[in-house]
Amino acid sequence: MGAKYGRGATKTERPGAAGLGGSATPSRPLADEGVRLFLGRDHRFTAIARTADGLLRWTQHRPNGTRWDGPELIPTPRLTGLSSTQGADGFIHFVGRRVSDGGASVTVVQAVQYQTGRPLTQWRSIGNPHKDPERIRAVTVPGIAVSGAGLVHVFLARAGGGVVMRQEGAKGPWRPWRGLKGQLAEGDVTAVASSSGRIELLVPDTSGRAMRWRQSEPDGEMERGPNIHMAPAPGSLVGLETGPDRITYYWADPATGGVFAHRPGEWVIPLGGGPVSGRIAALRVALDGYDCTVLAHCGVDGDVMVAACATENEAAGLWWAPTGERCAGPPALARDVYGRVVMATLGSDGELRIACQSREQGLVMEPSVRV
Repeated sequence: MGAKYGRGATKTERPGAAGLGGSATPSRPLADEGVRLFLGRDHRFTAIARTADGLLRWTQHRPNGTRWDGPELIPTPRLTGLSSTQGADGFIHFVGRRVSDGGASVTVVQAVQYQTGRPLTQWRSIGNPHKDPERIRAVTVPGIAVSGAGLVHVFLARAGGGVVMRQEGAKGPWRPWRGLKGQLAEGDVTAVASSSGRIELLVPDTSGRAMRWRQSEPDGEMERGPNIHMAPAPGSLVGLETGPDRITYYWADPATGGVFAHRPGEWVIPLGGGPVSGRIAALRVALDGYDCTVLAHCGVDGDVMVAACATENEAAGLWWAPTGERCAGPPALARDVYGRVVMATLGSDGELRIACQSREQGLVMEPSVRV
């Protein structure tokens, strides 16, 4: 299945300067992290990008509208990495790796946005699984997933290559850190919550494999599964539920830069499309009545590429199409309230650009609009 895109990019005047908690000239987004896009329960989008000083947040003014408010700069602790996800209840959860001013201590912190456009909660520490100063500093950027009951699960690779997790308790307090064993863990910690509420975790190691855990029941214990032979480029790995409790992983190969797909128990499928810079965006959506998967990524030259295929039929082939857009960092994909594809990118000037699926058949995107 092919993808088409409107040529060029349409620029509009920025609707306003920073909002609550921000300034008229907030700091630039970090280029290697790109933007995240979330649809709230009120059908408005929130776009998030991390800067050296905090989070930039843009908020859609009304559902399906072209006007956006922001960006506003939301201060954060001193973070060296951030992960985010959205629960089934619409809450947006953030978890980060906070480093003390002197760099001697590392703590995992988390915050929540409960409503579109409203302030985040305070950043609260959930600690560190280590007490030894050297081991404290060795923990990675945490991964995050939210169960169907709304309970936050945080995962990280720790000193020595093991994997640990901490889970929010049903009555509020967090449970203690728990080791998941494993060894040689390195790189991305990718957690995905399925529609049933069960969570699956994939953690690459240093030997060209990825360790896999999954819950047999929602909020249950993480059970170790067979390793997967894969070695994703740093920051490129993403998981998408493509069937009931079935996760497909997409990543970029560090040697060729090409995109690959894999579902546990099946063969690895090369998808072409490289070379890739940063995280791959993946979205499941209905196109012309068919269940499809849309992929997008930023090339090393800054061009945005998109492709679509029938869900779980990547082996039949897909075609990457240049969008005509330029980006600084990975793009983000989401569905609007009508089920249409929406893509967010950051320009080299740090401005947010939004492109929406047109009313034509197939995956045809309108030119992006600067908001």
